[in-house]
Amino acid sequence: MTRRFLLPLAILLGGAALAALIIVTGPELEQLPPPANEPLVRVWVATPDTVQLSSSTHGSVVPRTETELVPEVSGRVISISESLTAGGFFSKDEVLLQVDPSDYEIALERAKAAVASAESELDNARKEHQRQLNLADRQSTSESQRDSALNRLRFAEAALRESSAGLRRAELDLERTQLLAPFDGRVRSERVDVGQFISRGAPVASIYATDYAEVRLPLNDRELAFLELPLAGISEADAPQPKVILRANFGGADHQWEGHIVRTEGELDPQTRMINVIAEVADPYSATGARPPLAIGLFVEAEIIGPSLEDIFILPRSALQSNGQIYTVDGNNQLQFRDVEVLRTVGDALYIQSGLTTGERVSLSRVSNAIEGMKVRPISDETGEAS
Repeated sequence: MTRRFLLPLAILLGGAALAALIIVTGPELEQLPPPANEPLVRVWVATPDTVQLSSSTHGSVVPRTETELVPEVSGRVISISESLTAGGFFSKDEVLLQVDPSDYEIALERAKAAVASAESELDNARKEHQRQLNLADRQSTSESQRDSALNRLRFAEAALRESSAGLRRAELDLERTQLLAPFDGRVRSERVDVGQFISRGAPVASIYATDYAEVRLPLNDRELAFLELPLAGISEADAPQPKVILRANFGGADHQWEGHIVRTEGELDPQTRMINVIAEVADPYSATGARPPLAIGLFVEAEIIGPSLEDIFILPRSALQSNGQIYTVDGNNQLQFRDVEVLRTVGDALYIQSGLTTGERVSLSRVSNAIEGMKVRPISDETGEAS
């Protein structure tokens, strides 16, 4: 009976001794410090850069000069230039349309005859007036006869002037039977054909010049601070003309053209706070390489190039904290609050003009409930987000 109790007791005592031996001879546990509570922030070393300011907008291409082609005489059309068709190109002083000149040639002959008659009458009036003056010297004529001769002379002079004006008018009407192109241009639309009778002053075609094209570009009034635009009060010679780059997809490919801002419109839209600036592109129909002409009506994206500024810090928008400040991290990894001057915001980038110093570490992470001087764990940002 005693053996039955001694065997389990011996097993228990042996196990306890073995456990005590393991505890005594086992390795000591290392005391680890509690995990750090400082927030992890990405930092960027502030490096100034030179930036080219610009503003983006859009608009449609329109001709700088557009007019209605109007005949100055009436008559039947006897010929039309091949250029006078929708989309046709023409040169300055090219004959676009010919009106039947027969009636105007007859009118010119009549005007010439009237001038010849007036010249003959004037010659006779001068002779008669001179004869009366000679008779007056010998006291062989009356005063009324002299006055009559003088009146006849003045009437003949007036008649000659009138007939000369009629001759000039007849010559002009004959010249105007040929409708000449006022500039190098292109036909937008035409409404005339051979044999048609056209009336003086009735438009027969719409044309526009091809020397320049214009693009009307709307800009927010805040963008004017970043561009050197030609504003009122500046003479044309001294007015700045910022460069503008126009881009469009045409024929399945992207193309670009260069021009200049030549003027601003005089009114600001009170509702949209937009002002329109006018970009001008010279010789828009000259094709360079694979680039097509800058066609009228084409919708384009425009980038207006402004001045270059030095010592500008470019940060991602996330660097601007909720309190409107920038957080920097000092040498002790403590947050410092910094007031900065934001020049402008472009997309997701902030342009900082002042408030930062080269070499400072700027927090690119948003820090909630931050207090000045709190400890953080900075991690250098190498992704280039700041640029």
